Amino acid sequence: MHVTGGFVARFQFVRVCVAILCAMSIPMLAGCGSGKDSASSAPPAKSEKLAHESELLTLTLRPETEKRLGIQTTTLSSREVVGTIVAQGEIVAPGAGGIVVLTSSTDLAALATNQVRADGDVARAAAELAQAEKQAARANALVREQAESEKTREEALTTLAVARANLRTARAAREILGTGVSSMAQGSTLWVRAALFGGDLDAVDKGAPVEVRGIGDTSGSLIARPVRGPPSANGTTGTIDLYYVLPRLEAGFRIGQRVSVAIPSSTRSRGLAVPAAAILSDIYGGEWVYVLTKPHVYERRRIEVARMSQGNALVTRGLDAGAKVVTAGAAELFGTEFGAK
Repeated sequence: MHVTGGFVARFQFVRVCVAILCAMSIPMLAGCGSGKDSASSAPPAKSEKLAHESELLTLTLRPETEKRLGIQTTTLSSREVVGTIVAQGEIVAPGAGGIVVLTSSTDLAALATNQVRADGDVARAAAELAQAEKQAARANALVREQAESEKTREEALTTLAVARANLRTARAAREILGTGVSSMAQGSTLWVRAALFGGDLDAVDKGAPVEVRGIGDTSGSLIARPVRGPPSANGTTGTIDLYYVLPRLEAGFRIGQRVSVAIPSSTRSRGLAVPAAAILSDIYGGEWVYVLTKPHVYERRRIEVARMSQGNALVTRGLDAGAKVVTAGAAELFGTEFGAK
């Protein structure tokens, strides 16, 4: 009996060891075999299904958060949009009679000299006229008293007519030179000369006001109204000059300064006009807006802007008529989405 029990115990021990060895050999055997079978069974890449882009760009706000951020929306509708053509412009000095006399600050000294000379010509012509009038009056009196011949009176009257003509000419020459340089800083107007390509002349509304801004200036623009200027053009560049008058000098522009002039197009088109305040730009130049898709839910959508006109952007892709676009609080939503502090 004792021998039989020991044999059974040893048998159980061997069976356990064999089971352990078999279990350890399974992964080793699975790794064996030809490399071709192993390579064919392994996937070429691991892919995971990602959420839709709209789900990643959606914000859900509490009512109190909307109130704190000052969110306001506007409903887009298709409407008539006025396009613009941007031309290069230059600030010039205004001249009377539609004549521009100063196009560069380097001409300021020459203009001042010409104005002083013209003022002197007017004063001299006025003095000669006054003398001629006295001589004509004296000749008339002497002829009446038969103390002088008729020829003397005719010569006096001729001298008087020449003096009057000289004064008119001197005054016209001075008027062409425009506002005095000494008082130009206190003047009320400036002119803008816009160089428009000849092929675009029929495509713009030449009687409409334009937007004028300094080159690289993003703070805002000024409205200038058309004014009749000289028929000037540049054959080398193929441009034709259009002239506009600015309301005041407080705009900070200087004579000779280069500006950008946005001239309204003579054609009209229909599209979705989005307020410029609603558009956000990322670091890559992409343009976005936030749309209220349902109560308290805002979706950031990428848009494509065709052009800007009078504070509105003409959107050609990314929005549909009837969309509720965030106009006030868009920047705050942008900061909320990306955790700006």
